[in-house]
Amino acid sequence: MTVVEAHPDLVRRGKILEYLTIAYNLLEGVLAVGAGVLAGSIALVGFGVDSGIEVFASLLLVWRLHAGAKTEKRALQLVGVSFLVLAAYVAFDAGKALWVREAPDESTLGIVLAAISVVVMPLLVRAKRRVADAIGSRAMRAEAMQTQLCTYLSAILLAGLGLNAVAGWWWADPVAALVMVPIMVNEGREALRGESCDCGH
Repeated sequence: MTVVEAHPDLVRRGKILEYLTIAYNLLEGVLAVGAGVLAGSIALVGFGVDSGIEVFASLLLVWRLHAGAKTEKRALQLVGVSFLVLAAYVAFDAGKALWVREAPDESTLGIVLAAISVVVMPLLVRAKRRVADAIGSRAMRAEAMQTQLCTYLSAILLAGLGLNAVAGWWWADPVAALVMVPIMVNEGREALRGESCDCGH
């Protein structure tokens, strides 16, 4: 029996949460990449690209809720590949910025965007966890962890951009970007194994 057949109301709620996640992350991603390019901020561009991956993960979850349990492991693995690609991109660009001492400009938009995400993302995480537990979906729990990761990245980004703007610590931005890498790699490895992390840890 598929998730859709067993829990139609909960699955409908899950889809609504995923559509909200998609809409928010599309807006967040466009603004973050645009602000990052203008300011020369690697962490901000990486954050925007991560928003794109979150959109991809949410689309996979919508597919999972429609198609049933047979798609779960494949969806997790695809998300895992995307995270490993993003981790490699951020590690390379942040390392290059530290090597050549590439200082970003201040980005007020980036700071505001990260601050809003720190508030919005946990609300989505809690709601998606409840639905995931109720319908017994490992895929949705893993996707909720993707959203939780976005919260962590928002906080890291906020710290990096804030230190650059207030204290002029140019290295805070690429260092903040590098802090993201182990989190991305860990999530990618878990997803490739077809496992879902416990979002409570």
